[in-house]
Amino acid sequence: MSYADIILPVPLNSLFTYAIPTDMAESVAFGKRVLVSFGPKNHYVGIIVRLHDNKPTTYKVKPIEQVLDDTPLLLESQLRLWQWIADYYMSPIGDVYKGALPAGLKAEDGYKPRTETYIRLTLPYQNEPTLHVALNMLARAPRQQEAFISYLTLSGWDNISSEEWRNDCAEITREELMNASGTDSSTINQLVKRGLLETYEVEVGRLNLNTEPHLENIKPLSDIQQEAYNQILFSFMKKDVTLLHGVTSSGKTEIYIHLIMRELEQHRQVLFLMPEIALTVQMMERLQRVFGNRLGIYHSKYSDAERVEIWQKQLSGNPYDVILGARSAVFLPFQHLGLIIVDEEHETSYKQQDPAPRYHARSAAIMLAKLYNTDASTPAPKVLLGTATPCMETYHNAKTGKYGLVELTQRYEGIELPEIQIVDTKDLQHRKMMNGPFSPLLLARVREALERGEQAILFQNRRGWAPMLECKQCGWVPRCQHCDVSLTLHKSMNQLTCHYCGYTYQIPTECPACGCKQLQGRGYGTEKIEDQIRDILPEARISRMDLDTTRTRNAYERIISDFSSGRTNLLIGTQMISKGLDFGNVSVVGIISADGMLNQPDFRAYEHAYMMIAQVSGRAGRKGKRGLVILQTKNPDVSVIQQVVHNDFKTFYNDMKSERSAFNYPPYCHLIYVYMKHKKDDVVETASRELGARLRQWFGSRVLGPDKPTVSRVKTLSIRKLVLKLENGIDMPRVRQYLALAQEQMLQDKRYASLQVYYDVDPL
Repeated sequence: MSYADIILPVPLNSLFTYAIPTDMAESVAFGKRVLVSFGPKNHYVGIIVRLHDNKPTTYKVKPIEQVLDDTPLLLESQLRLWQWIADYYMSPIGDVYKGALPAGLKAEDGYKPRTETYIRLTLPYQNEPTLHVALNMLARAPRQQEAFISYLTLSGWDNISSEEWRNDCAEITREELMNASGTDSSTINQLVKRGLLETYEVEVGRLNLNTEPHLENIKPLSDIQQEAYNQILFSFMKKDVTLLHGVTSSGKTEIYIHLIMRELEQHRQVLFLMPEIALTVQMMERLQRVFGNRLGIYHSKYSDAERVEIWQKQLSGNPYDVILGARSAVFLPFQHLGLIIVDEEHETSYKQQDPAPRYHARSAAIMLAKLYNTDASTPAPKVLLGTATPCMETYHNAKTGKYGLVELTQRYEGIELPEIQIVDTKDLQHRKMMNGPFSPLLLARVREALERGEQAILFQNRRGWAPMLECKQCGWVPRCQHCDVSLTLHKSMNQLTCHYCGYTYQIPTECPACGCKQLQGRGYGTEKIEDQIRDILPEARISRMDLDTTRTRNAYERIISDFSSGRTNLLIGTQMISKGLDFGNVSVVGIISADGMLNQPDFRAYEHAYMMIAQVSGRAGRKGKRGLVILQTKNPDVSVIQQVVHNDFKTFYNDMKSERSAFNYPPYCHLIYVYMKHKKDDVVETASRELGARLRQWFGSRVLGPDKPTVSRVKTLSIRKLVLKLENGIDMPRVRQYLALAQEQMLQDKRYASLQVYYDVDPL
């Protein structure tokens, strides 16, 4: 073959053809990385996806400059998934490549393996006579002599002959030698300089390979769990995707473990997806006790080098049998995939927002299983979706027979679902009975729980000290210079922060509008909740879990470990704490304000609120006794609140189903949001109107807008949005073709040369 089609990490939806130099003909292959030039000055690392003899006629073909791999880095099943994501989510294949690979595999200098420095005797001194000469040489350098003798002892020289030693000498790291001899690196360097010892580097992995599996830790399933397990296997005989709808604490994890074990016994791999890194920390501990070093962990808080090593291990002859990870784990290579588990499938965290590709990991996992095998004789991997609160689309697919459905309606060992008591904060505020954001009932129940040696959780879905700062006199609110949003007050960092662009500002000492010095935070974030509860309950041992306190991987582990072990007994957090964490001693959960979730300008607001409240409520009373949830709201009579209280998911689903059907929203249609961004507001306004008019020529009333999103300027760019409501069964390839054509026609206008247009397919 003379030419190679290559994917490059650029936001263009095409492959690029390069010539294969004669001296590289034997080394090029599908899935290998190559270094190529692109444009007048740029060099990129690309991936070969096709070899052929068709010379391009429209441009001069450049040669491949270097082949970077000995073996392919990409499997054909992965490329099929990349192409589906690029097509379905209308994202350039180059952006999919950038989002799929760890950074160390995309850079020209590539991944730098971790190495350790080892020490050994130089060849001239590897026999008895010359060794004695060496020891005499060191007579006047006692520290060097001591280090040299320590090396001989550690390497085993004292116990065997020199010939045996050369064959069986123990390898010694420089660190080991320094520790054993009590010397420092300068002493070792002197021995190297004198030619007695020499150093060499050995590549070492960052992955923990020490834990052995302990199959005795697999718990037997209860009768109810066994029935669900059997139903899942029966469902897999007829359906490729099955929903396991089990109430919180119904024992879904043990069912997962038995399903994983079944796959491993048949020499197949398992991908276990979770929506939050915090969840993978706790699940990792549970799975490691069972599967030991057969388990690999993959998510964005791991270092890039660790992720590269996992990728390479999955391509090796000894891959992990089970991968536990967040959404990016769907891109890993699998050689014998048999099962994909998507736990907490309803979670919005599975949807990538920015940057592209804006894929949903649940949908990508289902397509990975479907596209994995092209050989009809080999069964396709199965997908299990697990949750206590299915999203509308998933439950609709299960109820209409597209997916299998298995239900677990009882908690493990018959423990009752928590009692939910509603507190009307509007009435209490009117009677001046609230203590800041806390009702008397909430404080009393939390205090009683802590006094009994139990734990409590407080949930507030806003981080920071206060959502905004406000002048008490004139109502002025500081806003971000780059985005159309108010700034969040972070008291511990003594600054105002934009949660959209990350820009920080000093807290003003006076109002620039009226000069008033009384500026106060309005509303409550988790930081303020923590501060106030410390004053009210000084005896509480408090930890907080939100984006501000979990910026590192170790922070997740520390917070969860401290709470699990009882070192802390009151956990305050955002939605991170609502997602399947299992704490056995939590008896009280307080939801500070449900209203912020309900009062969103979004057709999914009630769906997300139901899920969030039900999930965070499920953290209470998980082992041994019934828990209590205090739900504070100004709107206690809202239907969704009552449905959560009575654990009435089916009524909730039927209400939502009727509403969505009446107004033509998912699952009764597909949504595509078309976003436009530009530095000039008038340009993006004109462009959005023109694009809307073009699209209406083809799609008619299916096009809504343009309009301004809730936040209409981010990072100095003004934003407009068009909405396409497309009925189920519409010809989606043709839809994408029309959208691409309309965009291409728009961008030919010089006014829109710097206009950004992108798509959010199946938005959340």
